[in-house]
Amino acid sequence: QLQASGGGLVQPGGSLRLSCAASGFTVDYHGIGWFRQAPGKEREAISCISSSADGDGDIWYADSVKGRFTFSKDSAKNTVYLQINNLKAEDTAVYYCAADPSAWIATMACPYETNFRSWGQGTLVTVSS
Repeated sequence: QLQASGGGLVQPGGSLRLSCAASGFTVDYHGIGWFRQAPGKEREAISCISSSADGDGDIWYADSVKGRFTFSKDSAKNTVYLQINNLKAEDTAVYYCAADPSAWIATMACPYETNFRSWGQGTLVTVSS
């Protein structure tokens, strides 16, 4: 299971750190993705860490978020994070984390939500002054 949290109302230019707590599998070795769905738009992939046998997966970012979003993980807490800086109005969306502990997720699979079978409930980020 995945539990996303950390969303809220933030002013433009602000920062947030979203959390995704995993249970039933370890974040060290499994691919985990972050997705978002803005109002009236389709869900899009924004960041992901690939599966890894040594716990050192590759991190992928969508072009639209490179430089402002940072993916990280805390093995001790079995949690991954998405740090979002310099928030913009267009970042307003429901943010989801997703994984598929039964599958090997390579970096090239990150942009495609069909590769992720387990989804958290989403956390709402609203960027507004």
